[in-house]
Amino acid sequence: MASTATETIEPAVLRRFLLGLAEGMTASDESVDEIHRVLLAAAHAYGDDEMDVVVLPTVILLQSGGRSTGQVSLRSRSHRAFRFDQIAALYRLVHDAEQGAVDPADGIRRLNEIGSMSPRFGWVVRTLGHAILTAGLSLLLVPSWQGLAIAFVLGLIIGFAKLVRSPTLQLVFPVFASFFCALVVFVLADRFGIGDPLHVLIAPLATFLPGGVLTTATVELAAGQMIAGASRLVMGLVQLGLLAFGILAAAQIVGVDAAVSASSGAPLPWWVAIVGLVLFAIGNYLHFSAPAATFGWVLLTIGVAYSAQLVGGLIAGAEVSGFIGALAMTPVVHAIAALPKGAPTQITFLPAFWVLVPGAAGLVGLTEAVGSNAGLTDFVSALTTVMSIALGVLIGTALYRFARQGAAEIADFHIELPHAASEAPPSTWWGRMTRGLRVPRLRRR
Repeated sequence: MASTATETIEPAVLRRFLLGLAEGMTASDESVDEIHRVLLAAAHAYGDDEMDVVVLPTVILLQSGGRSTGQVSLRSRSHRAFRFDQIAALYRLVHDAEQGAVDPADGIRRLNEIGSMSPRFGWVVRTLGHAILTAGLSLLLVPSWQGLAIAFVLGLIIGFAKLVRSPTLQLVFPVFASFFCALVVFVLADRFGIGDPLHVLIAPLATFLPGGVLTTATVELAAGQMIAGASRLVMGLVQLGLLAFGILAAAQIVGVDAAVSASSGAPLPWWVAIVGLVLFAIGNYLHFSAPAATFGWVLLTIGVAYSAQLVGGLIAGAEVSGFIGALAMTPVVHAIAALPKGAPTQITFLPAFWVLVPGAAGLVGLTEAVGSNAGLTDFVSALTTVMSIALGVLIGTALYRFARQGAAEIADFHIELPHAASEAPPSTWWGRMTRGLRVPRLRRR
């Protein structure tokens, strides 16, 4: 395909195709440095070695044809986000594009089909999936039967409201969702032993938490993408602020302190956490219409992240547990994505981020910081947790790439058995000792 690309493909069609790929990857919450790499690799596969790319979170610029006859194409990103089934279909197309194995005109058609894909499950199943996701996360955060029941009901209501397609509603919905959930939880906190009401709120609001955005922002800043990283960081903090505002407004109406901590009931058995992980994976699968083949990979990833976080908390404390969890699960995520029948990194990364709960810690800290001066320390600690998780992702990615590069270099050698064990002259002591032996030698292919 790539051999004939330079003869048959029009530059304008290729630019449209690459812009569509970039827009789809941006809708999948991919980092700008990875989008930049994919676009250049795809352009090279189609014979365009002079392609220049500028990728920002909301704008993509492509220039082809060199400086003298270059032409520029621009695409601005819409606010829509892809579901997991769309992400899986998109990254199959991305893989084909990197190999030059799809005609750009056909790729544009496939991009349009991906954008208009109907969810694998109907609205009833997806709403129920959000409730199950919320219930599973509540068992991990505040393991109590009262908290589980409240989280399931609130998750059912929020999951149904999230399916309403309205750009205007999407802008203000996080505030209304946090206000409604906080109002219910604060009213019931004194009547039922549901534990810390702020942590009970995290489960129904989990899909609004910008943990992935904040971590991706930190990773982009570390990679030198200052504009993209800074803009994502501000967006994540603003989203946390909107959620905190809804909680504080509800606290003022009910007349309680937003930083109050209610007594919880008797702790649940240890195996409840395992049930919570399974329910959380099932909820993600149903609510986001994930492909069936990805369910096992998501369960594996969140299991690794949660287990490593628990071990890290026991060994090094809560502040470092997020780092250890991210460090352990990042190579697993990349290894799964590299498998022929694996899952794209976004499908496995996002649920793992929610299990590590960087955004949840930030929400609790921000709410307590606004509600009381003592919460400023908690908020700084929450931001430190986000940084530690991002650092774990960076180091885990670097270790994975280093190991993969080392394995590729080892595979580039082959063992050769010569007829003579050694080519050293027989008169030397090494030649006399190795005479008649076969000594394998490594040679680069």
